[in-house]
Amino acid sequence: MRRPALRTGVRWKISIAIAAVGALVALALSLVVHNAARVSMLENAREVQLERLLFAQRLYEATNTQKPSPKFGSKINDPSMPASLRAQVREHRRATHVDEYGDGVPDVWAAVPLANGDILSLHTRFADRSSMILGDLDRALVIGSVSVVFGGCALGVLIGGQLSRRLRKAAAAAGRVAEGNTEVRVREAVGGVVRDETDELARAVDALTDALNGRIEAERRVTADIAHELRTPVTGLLTAAELLPPGRPTELVRDRAQALRTLVEDVLEVARLDSASERAELQDLPLGEFVARRVRLLDPEIGVRVVHESWVSTDPRRLERILGNLLGNAARHGAGPVEVTVEGRVVRVRDHGPGFPEALLQEGPSRFRTGSTDRAGHGHGLGLTIAAGQARVLGARLTFRNAGTTEETGGAGGAVAVLWLPEHAPTSTGSFPVLRPEDLV
Repeated sequence: MRRPALRTGVRWKISIAIAAVGALVALALSLVVHNAARVSMLENAREVQLERLLFAQRLYEATNTQKPSPKFGSKINDPSMPASLRAQVREHRRATHVDEYGDGVPDVWAAVPLANGDILSLHTRFADRSSMILGDLDRALVIGSVSVVFGGCALGVLIGGQLSRRLRKAAAAAGRVAEGNTEVRVREAVGGVVRDETDELARAVDALTDALNGRIEAERRVTADIAHELRTPVTGLLTAAELLPPGRPTELVRDRAQALRTLVEDVLEVARLDSASERAELQDLPLGEFVARRVRLLDPEIGVRVVHESWVSTDPRRLERILGNLLGNAARHGAGPVEVTVEGRVVRVRDHGPGFPEALLQEGPSRFRTGSTDRAGHGHGLGLTIAAGQARVLGARLTFRNAGTTEETGGAGGAVAVLWLPEHAPTSTGSFPVLRPEDLV
């Protein structure tokens, strides 16, 4: 079972990564700065509190009365003094202490021992100004952290967007190469001044394209050479078979020789179509009438239904070749009745057999692959390959599907081949005409 995948772009992945790192760094620095500032202010408050207490001690000890009163809010043996502070002073040491409260404002204590054994102490709440400074510092840290996060997002979008655009250009160029446009160079399509891993990927794809083109061209040449070399001896064999005396063995030899000759001609045609040198010879013709006339010549029992007539500019010889191959495939691998429907620029050929094999529906027609596990298994797989190649020369599109066994299809399945003729036919050079704006009105 396939696991669900979340599709995200490189741009957003980089942006989220930079923003997350920026947020973590900003949070860590904010905590460090806040704690350092608080510790520094508390230490300063301890020193100030101790200096005030020492000054109060000097005034207290300088008083000549028997019972001098503490100065500046200091107290003698304050019962609320923290135990830890009292223990430190009992050891004849000056000490300070900080009490934390829930409101965030600490209480700063200072205590010193007196000569008579008493303890003079002073405590006040942390200075309001210091609390305001910490609050302002916290606000500044929050604003700075948010700015860092948003700045990181913007930087990530900028960097990721550049990388994403280069990858999309490379993917688009690779897609055009996969469609058969071998002149496209992925490295040129990516462009740009900055050199990164995208250029390495583009160079690798271009090298792969060149290698595949070389292998395909070598295969095409070998196929064409073999078929061409076989053409002369097969023609001689067919001529010699005509000179044999009548009889069943002679008929078998003639049939096999004719089948071999047809196979050689088909292989040569496939080689020519693979070379992309074929050009259409265009004529304007009524599609419905042309299809009905050609189908009657090929098989008078096949019904043709013209839903909507349309004039098209196409090559009649190649169109007839496509129709013949589709009808031959339906007769050989399908089952009757075979139906042909013309609707505008669309021609549908349907039989009521077992349908196309799954491999053909997923990958398209391929030479010498007949799908014997799904259909009868006879033939060489060249008929549909030639039909698809001729359709490309016409600038048309040939699709294949299976009709379902539902009420919409009358409870019967079958294979359906659909030829979609273009609105604008290719020119004699194989390209499509460039229309002027006034032609589109």
